[in-house]
Amino acid sequence: MQLRRLIRTNLGPRGTGKTTWVRHEFPEAHVISLLDEALYQAYLADISRFAAELRALPEGTWVFVDEIQRLPNLLNEVHRFIEERGLRFILTGSSARKLKRAEVNLLAGRALLGRMHPFLPSELGEAFDFEGVLRWGSIPLIWESPDREQSLKAYVQLYLKEEIKAEALVRNLPGFARFLPVAAAMHGQVVNVSAASRGAEVSRTTLAGYLEILDDTLLCFRVPAFEARLRIRERCHPKLYWFDPGVVRAVAGRAGELHSEERGPLFEECSYWAPAGNGSTEVDFLLARGGRYLALEAIEAILPLNLGRAEQIA
Repeated sequence: MQLRRLIRTNLGPRGTGKTTWVRHEFPEAHVISLLDEALYQAYLADISRFAAELRALPEGTWVFVDEIQRLPNLLNEVHRFIEERGLRFILTGSSARKLKRAEVNLLAGRALLGRMHPFLPSELGEAFDFEGVLRWGSIPLIWESPDREQSLKAYVQLYLKEEIKAEALVRNLPGFARFLPVAAAMHGQVVNVSAASRGAEVSRTTLAGYLEILDDTLLCFRVPAFEARLRIRERCHPKLYWFDPGVVRAVAGRAGELHSEERGPLFEECSYWAPAGNGSTEVDFLLARGGRYLALEAIEAILPLNLGRAEQIA
């Protein structure tokens, strides 16, 4: 069996159902959860304990390591036991930052890499509510909560505590806390580092680092500008998008009913195109299809469409 088939890596923000999915799809897997603080501390002090646990398993066993980013060095042992014992691994994590810094690069491309996202309309079926998704988002942890507003607030606080403070991703936590609502206001907008750094009261260099943290912790992604090499000058800065509209609203401190000005940016979720210096002309998304491009515009008029067919259209 090829090495590629022996490793499955699922990354996604907290609450998107990574652990639930793995336990459902691989009920027979041996579970190693690095959220268990005692276990984490034991492996941190002596990595040979992890190797000893793997050595005791039968050949060919599936092993599920949850929150692998907490101890990236375990990937060296994962690689070794795949080759020596034929063990098969499912690795999950809510951040790629430490994996990148450790230069492990997810086993040098040997893993099948998957991304876990909030619920899609096709997954929710008849329970799908467009207004509800725009207001609260569709993270499984939040969607299934009896109090979505409070759960969203707790989610943002947990992110600051667990992902940022506990993992020591930033030295200036107050500065990062000021940055978050500024980044929320940038959702669906062209990234303007100078304006954002003034709003967050941090340097441009610091703000650029904060944006990388949002990327690495999978809360945001950037849509690049399409460069068609036309005779007109085009915008070249990317747009910033958060992974879930409910989280955007919670980070920005917005709650309650949706405001009309929120709908457009929250619905936009590929590259975009716009000429420089012209704020009224823009193509929201460009999808490449061979040598041709499909232009898409996100407008409120398409809300009544069956959004569950988006996969078929794409």
